[in-house]
Amino acid sequence: MPDCRYSRAALVYVLPVALLIVSLFVGRYQTPVSVVVDESMKAFSSLFFGTPASVSTHHTVLFNVRLPRILAALLVGAALSTAGASFQGIFRNPLVSSYILGVGAGAGFGACLAILLWNNYLFIQLMAFAFGLLAMFLAISMGKASKGTGTLVFVLSGMIVGSVFTALTSLVKYVADPYDELPAIVFWLMGSLATVRYADLLYILLPMFIGALVLFLLRWRINILSLGDEEAKALGINVEKMRLIIIVCATLMTSAAVSISGVIGWVGLVVPHISRMIVGPNYSRLLPMSMVLGASFMLLVDDLSRTIAATEIPLGILTSLVGAPLFAYLLRRGRMGWN
Repeated sequence: MPDCRYSRAALVYVLPVALLIVSLFVGRYQTPVSVVVDESMKAFSSLFFGTPASVSTHHTVLFNVRLPRILAALLVGAALSTAGASFQGIFRNPLVSSYILGVGAGAGFGACLAILLWNNYLFIQLMAFAFGLLAMFLAISMGKASKGTGTLVFVLSGMIVGSVFTALTSLVKYVADPYDELPAIVFWLMGSLATVRYADLLYILLPMFIGALVLFLLRWRINILSLGDEEAKALGINVEKMRLIIIVCATLMTSAAVSISGVIGWVGLVVPHISRMIVGPNYSRLLPMSMVLGASFMLLVDDLSRTIAATEIPLGILTSLVGAPLFAYLLRRGRMGWN
């Protein structure tokens, strides 16, 4: 049985690379295998040997349109699923996702406000990132100021902060121009990677890398925190300090992801559960598996969003349509004895 589990895990680790290659062929513009191979060789030669870069239509479609979108899907999926798995561990709650502290609602309000005031893509990213972090700090401050103890206080604080930012987002939608600003706000909130470029990836790489690195280094401590506060304190862990560090790092990754993709649900909730089925509850293996599986899931959903209909389907719709039935199946498996 363990050998079977490790075999499945090894296959999953190869999946993002396989999907990346397949995704280069996916799209409205037809790109035969020979063209993709030829353009890839030209791009490789231009990058490492300084030969003149190709200016063909195929090159533009593959490396200026599809590749940045593919890389963004991998990064966003990895960030949301890793953050979701970390939150589930420290809050000891299988229903927790990467948006538990109101980060999604805060980032959504920041982006909507930027669309209303400036409608500039860079400002939209910056405002979404900033307000996502602001929501997290408000939830933490509210939790610390409360007389209650334990993780439940942070969860309830996140619900309060999320509700406030959701109301503010509704207010922005109410006052927005219904012919110009409102459609842009609604489309952003539903999630999309259609406008992502290489420069956008550079903005999110550093916060995602820092958050992922710290969580990876602290993965064994998440195992201890998942046992409960009393057990963690008995093992010499500073529970409050360690929980705060993990929350900040997970929120950093989530805010960076939401700033370029919009609010995409279910990834941070469902993927950690699937990863747990494959490698078990040990966070030394669960975090890397969640990262890889989340990247694969997000890329697959993005491929579907741009191919299954005449117009692109927002990612938030597809992740809900895929994630909700999948989560229902996992719940059914849980009642049958899966843990």
